[in-house]
Amino acid sequence: MLFYACPLPLSERKKLDTYLLLSENSNTWKYLNLEIEPGRSKIDQCLLFAAVLHCFVLGKASLREMEVACFTDLRIIYLIGEAQPSRSSFSRFITDLVPKISFIFAALMKRVFMECSKSMNTVYLDGSKFEANANKYKFVWRPTIFHLRLCEKVANLLRLMHLEKGLPKAGIIPSKIIMEKLPDVDNVSPALIEGGQNTLAKMRRQLSGYLLKALEYEEKEAICGEHRNSYYKTDHDATATCLKEDYYSGLGSQMHAAYNAQIVVSNGFVVSYYVSQDRTAIRTLQPAMEQYYRWYGTYPERLCADAGYGSLANYEYCDQKGIKAFIKYGSWNREKTGRNPATYEYVDENTFQCLGERKEQRVEPPPNYRYKSNSAYFYVKDYSRCNFGLYCRRYLKNKSQNSRLFEIHPRYALLKQQARDLLLSPEAIEMRVNRSCQVEGVFGAIKQNMEYTRFHRRSRDRVTVEFALTSTGLNVRKYLKFIESEKVPFYWSAQQTLEPETFKKPSAKKIENRINRRKKLQPNEIAKKATKIRGCASPTKNRILQQPLFSSKEL
Repeated sequence: MLFYACPLPLSERKKLDTYLLLSENSNTWKYLNLEIEPGRSKIDQCLLFAAVLHCFVLGKASLREMEVACFTDLRIIYLIGEAQPSRSSFSRFITDLVPKISFIFAALMKRVFMECSKSMNTVYLDGSKFEANANKYKFVWRPTIFHLRLCEKVANLLRLMHLEKGLPKAGIIPSKIIMEKLPDVDNVSPALIEGGQNTLAKMRRQLSGYLLKALEYEEKEAICGEHRNSYYKTDHDATATCLKEDYYSGLGSQMHAAYNAQIVVSNGFVVSYYVSQDRTAIRTLQPAMEQYYRWYGTYPERLCADAGYGSLANYEYCDQKGIKAFIKYGSWNREKTGRNPATYEYVDENTFQCLGERKEQRVEPPPNYRYKSNSAYFYVKDYSRCNFGLYCRRYLKNKSQNSRLFEIHPRYALLKQQARDLLLSPEAIEMRVNRSCQVEGVFGAIKQNMEYTRFHRRSRDRVTVEFALTSTGLNVRKYLKFIESEKVPFYWSAQQTLEPETFKKPSAKKIENRINRRKKLQPNEIAKKATKIRGCASPTKNRILQQPLFSSKEL
């Protein structure tokens, strides 16, 4: 043979046929636009979807990589045939998937779990920040302070013109009120203004400038929304946040445009996703669980998450929905090691036990105290007899004070203690081990194996579609692997003889020595230790390492 043609290997053809059969059996074609429209003939939508999704399976998330794959990758050519769509065609098709991708994802996952004979009763939740496709240093902060200062200037100016009637007593003055005051300036008599007609005209121009500035501030606040303090000029949905990898300075302190991507994992597969604009994960648990409920019609029986999700609202939400929550709280690791033990144990409505094992009764808050209706107050006296007295008084202004008033939220204290007792059980040990294997492993596969570390599209809807296709691609990759090896996913199970975990008993002497050592440090030394990044060389050391060992003259 003079001209050798490279055929697709049989093993790859079997994989692609299995992949197409999965798409066919999950009825994903129902959500695609299969209607014949007048005009130029379009590429078959089913073939185009199969090609796009398999590009994400192969880790090709950019439009140019997809376009090149239609010419050079035999697997994509096998799926799409002789059609050669451009990157514009791929872009339009992916954008059209915005209202459909959630139904397609849920249908595919139901089919995968049915064929693997697995259930979604146990899920693991975690999140990671992915950099957005926005330019460097193009973020805009929420102008709350500047808006308040502007409103003070507006109020003072209107008082000078005797137009303060109808203004709010405090807070932000809406631009609508300022606009309504502008025609009233013409009715103000120049005799009432010091400086006459010229000063009045100057005030009117000044008020018009304040109106334009107020409209600008209101527009920025509307773009930020209720729970955000920043956005980017090139992508209004992206939020300015710090990432673990900071290629600007290497210190992790520079702001990047990013989205907070949350995934719900079961048996190694991503069963739900949620792209958030929040800088933290504490408000993302409930939307992620509600989306899971919309897709599968039920809530999971067990949920495991890290300390970033431990809050009163999340504990109460899981309690109301009947979800057995294995969620750590913020001080879990410090209490577990005995380094920073809990200062009290909530016993019942009227009793609590301090770290020194003394039980105290509930008291009324002192006069002139900022009383909260949902708080309980307990008074501990005579710290001179307690070994942990110095530790319990570490946040008081007067460290020599011999007593302390504890303010406790009873509901949160009770839920946190229930979560602690649950996390120490053998069942929770199994859940915590599998969480680090499953959900952390999924993010590792996405970022390292698929080389997907940042979004390529802008706006939250398009980013959500892109992340959904990435998660689906990872699921299809795992499904094909399991079908080929004829092994269903398996993770560690706790032995029946496994005993519950216990907290390390705190040592009063060690805690006291650590507090005394910390007192000797200067404030700047404490700040340096708190912000120290391990494994990050100092700028001076970097400059030394970058210098050549020999000069050109010596060589």
